[in-house]
Amino acid sequence: MSRRAHRRPAALPPAKAQGESAAPSARETGEPPRRRPGIRIHKAMAQAGVASRREAERMIAAGLVRVNGEEVLQPGRLLVPGDRLSVAGRGVAWEGGAPHELWALYKPKRCVSTLSDPQGRRTVKDFFPRTEQRLFPVGRLDYDAEGLLLLTNDGELAQRVTHPSYGMARVYLVKVRGTVAAAALRTLARGVPLDGRTRRPARARILHTVNDKTWLEVVLREGIQHHIKKMFLAIGHPVLKIKRYQIGPVELGDLKPGQSRKLGRADSERLMGWAESFRRGQRAASRGGAGRAGADEVPMLDLPAEELAAS
Repeated sequence: MSRRAHRRPAALPPAKAQGESAAPSARETGEPPRRRPGIRIHKAMAQAGVASRREAERMIAAGLVRVNGEEVLQPGRLLVPGDRLSVAGRGVAWEGGAPHELWALYKPKRCVSTLSDPQGRRTVKDFFPRTEQRLFPVGRLDYDAEGLLLLTNDGELAQRVTHPSYGMARVYLVKVRGTVAAAALRTLARGVPLDGRTRRPARARILHTVNDKTWLEVVLREGIQHHIKKMFLAIGHPVLKIKRYQIGPVELGDLKPGQSRKLGRADSERLMGWAESFRRGQRAASRGGAGRAGADEVPMLDLPAEELAAS
């Protein structure tokens, strides 16, 4: 007589209580897991043109944001259709959003890059163009600095321009006290320790030197408060003047202090493209690839002699 192999019976699922039913899981149905409905508050504020995501987070932390009349302190709170959002007492139409605009502004000296100032100083809002959209400045320039500042109501674009992970190049004309040596430029190219950590390499080249003063072109891919002033002070050269000429592919052009010009969709797309290109280069470099994530791909300034003479 042949002997048959005996197999252990498969374990049975626990018995369900009478009347109990269980919905099939995403794995059983083959459908992707469902996301929680809604949109995070800081993202909704950015899309509505209130502020960039980072600025929106600061506004939330400061207690300026309310949903359905209740104060919100967490940027991760979700908004769902029908929720009433207000910022600093003003209602925000966050569902649908406003048409996006992008402007280039020549920020004058002795002007703060915020929409208000507790000290009563002049702000960039005094130079905003006439438009129905609610614009905000993208990033900042020091009070005594001048040059290109972007204005927009597109929070996603502002995030690409300002967040360090996108490495958006910013090009400056900088005048410092003293004669800058080649060794000092190499120090900048390695990255200078500021505010507790070594910063990204900065590209700098000497344009002109006269009477113990040096004019340089400087390219940064990140920005902290008073970045250029701290960086040059660290190598022994106090800054006398800062003028920003370029942000990514957008140039100051022939704008005069206080003037602005409206940019088109192509400019917005180029800015987004520059940001994504840098990020891809960073990832390729981290994997040992040939990606370039430095400032060397930004074209050098070709400043006329009268610009240097006027500086």
